[in-house]
Amino acid sequence: MITILLGNSCTSCRKTKAWFQEHDIPFAARNIDHEPLSKEELKQIITLCPSGFDKIISKKSKIYRALNIDFDELSFNQLLVLLSQYPKLVKRPIIYDEKKIQVGFNEEEIRTLLPKEIKHTTRNYLYKVNTTMLYEDILAMQKTEFF
Repeated sequence: MITILLGNSCTSCRKTKAWFQEHDIPFAARNIDHEPLSKEELKQIITLCPSGFDKIISKKSKIYRALNIDFDELSFNQLLVLLSQYPKLVKRPIIYDEKKIQVGFNEEEIRTLLPKEIKHTTRNYLYKVNTTMLYEDILAMQKTEFF
């Protein structure tokens, strides 16, 4: 099952949730502002990130600047504690399943998380839509004086 970690006032989070709903793809959503991640959950997420903590730490957040900490000097455990105490330090949305992770809203990259059967259905649907649109465009062009 795909899990989406969201925040309160996050435009990318709303886009992500809407995208999954529009495509009828089941997901579990969790607002980490109200329900912060545990150290164990953070460990699971970090194991999916090839670049480790850098991928999920929000360096543009107010709390990041306010803490004024050299994150490179912190141990793995200290980072886990800090991220679980300050959920605003975590980038959002984070979309993941048991094997893959996507941080931020990117429609093309989200598709890599989809199960094969959904990918095939979506691809076939898009092919039909594009083929139908192309056919309708050709018919419309034939009705013009230029064709």
